[in-house]
Amino acid sequence: MDPVAPKVVVSKNGPYIVTGSVPVAVETIATNEEGGSWEWVRGRSFPAAPAVRLCRCGGSSNKPFCDGTHLSNGFDGTEVASRASFAEQAEVINGPSLELFDAQSFCVGARFCDNFGSAWNLVEESGARARELVTHEVLRCPSGRLVLRDNHTGAVLEPELAPSIGVVEDPSEDRSGPLWVRGKIPVHSANGTPYEVRNRVTLCRCGKSQNKPFCDGSHFAAGFKDGLF
Repeated sequence: MDPVAPKVVVSKNGPYIVTGSVPVAVETIATNEEGGSWEWVRGRSFPAAPAVRLCRCGGSSNKPFCDGTHLSNGFDGTEVASRASFAEQAEVINGPSLELFDAQSFCVGARFCDNFGSAWNLVEESGARARELVTHEVLRCPSGRLVLRDNHTGAVLEPELAPSIGVVEDPSEDRSGPLWVRGKIPVHSANGTPYEVRNRVTLCRCGKSQNKPFCDGSHFAAGFKDGLF
């Protein structure tokens, strides 16, 4: 029997239903000496299963898994995110060796882009060091809000990510973040319509995003903490 391909389905006012034995693990934002977001650190892994239900209302007592709390806490999980493609939403910043594509609606506030004067400034600078820094920053953006393309080859620069889901933790801000869906796992709406398949996307799990099912950084104002860090 062929293995089931990984997929995430957004259930109506309920959890994310993940099929295909997708690995799930904690991913923590580690900071540099200046306190900026700089690297991802893999943490606890959860037992793999052919299908799991991951909480998106923010209320489960068994995070990151659903425990049915959405049935009693009035969770409204209505999907409102644009169906426009990333390319249609993104602004383009042209640099001497790289182009930076920026679709702001996907921002989750992970802050990798803020170091060394910001990715937007670095991409406009020339030289190997600026290119190295902006590439480091942009490839660690979990939501793929930021994407780089090489001006000379036309190649899009993307991290190599196996199909997996990261449970984002942000201890320097004392917050828990979104579900980081990686490796081109398809995400389907509750009505069956697929979203654009991308290498990296972030799904809301605090229940407060105004761009559901995607994270918009609302976990900061909501004070969302899942007890996993």
